[in-house]
Amino acid sequence: MRYSPEALTAFVETVATGSFSAAARRLRKSQSTISTAIAHLEDDLGFALFDRSARQPVLTAQGKQVLGYVQSILAASARLDELAVSLSEETEARLTFVLSDTLHPDVLEEMLFRFDERFPHTEFECLIGEEEDVIDLLQKGRAHIGLTGARESYPTDIAAVRLPMQTHMAIYTSASHPLAAQNRIKADELHGWRELRLNTYLEREPVLAQGPVWSAPNYLMLLSMAVQGLGWCALPCALVAEFAPANALVQINVPGWPRSVAIDLVWNKRSPPGTAGNWLRHWLQHQADPV
Repeated sequence: MRYSPEALTAFVETVATGSFSAAARRLRKSQSTISTAIAHLEDDLGFALFDRSARQPVLTAQGKQVLGYVQSILAASARLDELAVSLSEETEARLTFVLSDTLHPDVLEEMLFRFDERFPHTEFECLIGEEEDVIDLLQKGRAHIGLTGARESYPTDIAAVRLPMQTHMAIYTSASHPLAAQNRIKADELHGWRELRLNTYLEREPVLAQGPVWSAPNYLMLLSMAVQGLGWCALPCALVAEFAPANALVQINVPGWPRSVAIDLVWNKRSPPGTAGNWLRHWLQHQADPV
């Protein structure tokens, strides 16, 4: 018996997210589509996968047994797709990379130079995106590969690998801002001043503000706002070193900061990168933190 890949994906996502509605949001589909797909899978199998009597669907004993098999099927399918692309040895005419401002500028410069050496005839497109926006661009097929701050889980159709490099983040404000004159400040005290916060086009969950907030969809724009003295902001240290005017920003001494953030390289399992994309992926996987 053959089972629909869409139904298998809907089943795994429902388990991962805890509800049909959450799975629908993650897969960019309607809740009815997810519910119908799982119902058809249950009909094909001949038993219920979820107990629907509670507020949220709960795996039945049979569902728990099936889950591991379904995850294995989806993982094998993704590996087969990657192998097929690899064996075809097709080099993309155009590669779109969702660039995060968390990537160290020195790594970006070296990456572009090496890519041009290796694939001079491949059109390279850079998009700027962070967090949910990166995932959305990959799922829509608008981008082939991207970078994002590491997260605990991803939609079933998104593959991820942790990079050896990290982003080093710190709290900054303009040298002319009143906060710049303080030797040390507690995190709670920051909320008495305007925060400049990253706010992607597609938020995961609304974050309750603890004080006045201005926002922007990328760190470079937030850096510009901070230089203007509009507030304080968490920024990648390397981005500040590269793009902030000399002595324009001051790093604030806040407990717990600076901090390191892991970076994930992500792509869509349903349309895995070709030769150029795989080269880029492997190159990034072997880059350590710049000194």
